[in-house]
Amino acid sequence: MLLFVCLLGGVSATAAESEVGPAGTVRGTVTLASRGTPMPHTTVTLVPLGRETETNAKGEYAFEDVPLGVYGVLAHMHALTDERKTVTVEAGRTAVVDFELRLQPVREAVTVTASGRSESVFEAFQTVTSRESYELTARAASPALGEVLENEAGIAKRSSGPGNSRPVIRGFDGDRVLILQDGIRTGTLSAQSGDHGEPVDAGAVERIEVIRGPATLLYGSNAIGGVVNIVSGHHILHQHPHEGMRGSFTAVGGTGNGLGGGTVNFEYGKNRWLLYGGGGAQATGNYRTPLGKVFNSAAEMSHAMIGLGRFGEKYSFNFSYQKQLGQYGIPYNLEGEEHDHDDHDDHDGDHEAHAARNAALARRALSRVSLRRSLDAGDHDDHDDDHDHEDEHGHDHGPVRLDWYRHNYRLQTTVKQLSGLLEQFRLNVNYSYWNHKEIELNESEVGTNFFNKQLVYRGEFQQRRQGVLSGQFGVWGMHRDFKAFGAEALAPPAKQNAIALFALEELDLERVRLQFGARLENNRFSAIGMPERSFTGASASAGLYVPTWKGGAVVANYMHSYRAPGLEELYNNGPHPGNALFEIGDPNLRRERGNGVELSLRHLSRRVKMETNVFRYQFSDFIFFNPTGEFDDGLPVAEYRQGDSRFLGADARFEEIGRAS
Repeated sequence: MLLFVCLLGGVSATAAESEVGPAGTVRGTVTLASRGTPMPHTTVTLVPLGRETETNAKGEYAFEDVPLGVYGVLAHMHALTDERKTVTVEAGRTAVVDFELRLQPVREAVTVTASGRSESVFEAFQTVTSRESYELTARAASPALGEVLENEAGIAKRSSGPGNSRPVIRGFDGDRVLILQDGIRTGTLSAQSGDHGEPVDAGAVERIEVIRGPATLLYGSNAIGGVVNIVSGHHILHQHPHEGMRGSFTAVGGTGNGLGGGTVNFEYGKNRWLLYGGGGAQATGNYRTPLGKVFNSAAEMSHAMIGLGRFGEKYSFNFSYQKQLGQYGIPYNLEGEEHDHDDHDDHDGDHEAHAARNAALARRALSRVSLRRSLDAGDHDDHDDDHDHEDEHGHDHGPVRLDWYRHNYRLQTTVKQLSGLLEQFRLNVNYSYWNHKEIELNESEVGTNFFNKQLVYRGEFQQRRQGVLSGQFGVWGMHRDFKAFGAEALAPPAKQNAIALFALEELDLERVRLQFGARLENNRFSAIGMPERSFTGASASAGLYVPTWKGGAVVANYMHSYRAPGLEELYNNGPHPGNALFEIGDPNLRRERGNGVELSLRHLSRRVKMETNVFRYQFSDFIFFNPTGEFDDGLPVAEYRQGDSRFLGADARFEEIGRAS
């Protein structure tokens, strides 16, 4: 299938010389309102075509060969207002659209995740949160994705410690929330366990976008609850070159956990070529609280990336390599135990007895649990009796640290100015290799070793706008090879192969916009000693966007979604301390099916940005943990079962100059 996509792209490109329909030109200048100073390197987007360009040293931009019709033009520059204007393109004529940008905290943010092409968050059919790098850096208390996105509307976090947090979207977690980097799955194992993290250095990314609600059409069945897309750099999204050198430097620091770190990024352009790269590191110590330090809560991460691209008028490509590595501890706080013993020497005996009772109770549900809590290193000697008592049970291996690394290789090619009904073709091929080791600190040995290799490809055709109709269609595929070895290897070595066809279309009727799409996906699983499974299902959606008053809009969406069971749901069988359960998978699970509706009310002006959403999702064959009431290996036993489920809720956000809630 991948070869077919490449050949099809080549055939379309060969036909690019054919004549296309009548077209016009959009050009203009972007300046700073207070001084009239030209604004170079401003990103200008033509909506809904998704075409983007960048202003030159004089603040000028231009779009050639634009099909006839009515378009939105959006000018975007960090820390300035995003301004949007409407333009009508006529045959053989040039439309001039100039912008004056101002310093202002309320902006019209941009997203590429909602529809696969650039558009404003306000005009997207789905509910999207988009946060840029300067906003994210202020939240970078730990190199983990859940910490960065916590407290956004509709978003919570799942955490077994600051280094391994992961976002929860409208109550969905695990395999139902898909984490992407530049539109491709990251290849980590954060969905499989409560103590597996999703690392990110907020200072090294351009922005992070979150789709709240099902996004299975473009990204696959694992996006049934939502999508988080980490956008790593300008060059990944925008297929245009720039001359000369540009770069950035970010530094962060904090006192509560000894946070320190920094990142450096650069881009050097010459003619059509662009060399880009960067790197950095971030580390935290143990968290300090009024009751003392939280032992084993430290985390660290370092990363480096290098890439090379060529961006031509018709053909573009870029190749990049990224390496990330780090470690984080898994703290566990037994209630009432986090005290500084230096101030309580007279009560050591009572305290140790209390600790022993708490430890005995905790072992019933958390034996062999890596989520162990311990005090400062000096306190360990005071608890020898407790450790001896725990050794009698043979379960307490003490605190655990996860050491991890990730390699990522990506090739992206684009063929533009295609013929007939097609405007461009883009192909992404991404290979990632993830490994993490769970190290039991008391014994200084690796308890469990996890490996995940993943190859993903995505070929996408952008359609040339025909009157009121625009859209895209394509093919997506994935090969995954998972292995785990050690005491907590719950599933046998397994492989997953997936392929999908998708299409997303939009009708712009000026007073109202309609969006509709569909996806057909197949997932196949094979594991050593287990039956092979294959799941095929369809997802579909329909959306209505109605402008109301000036700066206001009402959006309604219907979504039908499908999800294949995850590897852990099919094949896990054994004690899983990360989830504090003895898990029993079911290789006979069926696919999940869901139907959902969502209604949004939005308002955007120079001073105020407001959004309110209500939603309802109904699922059949929803996969969940079903406690049996029994214990095995000291952990409560839970089986993966299926049943009907319903999610109801609402979320809202209000921003005003100098205020946000």
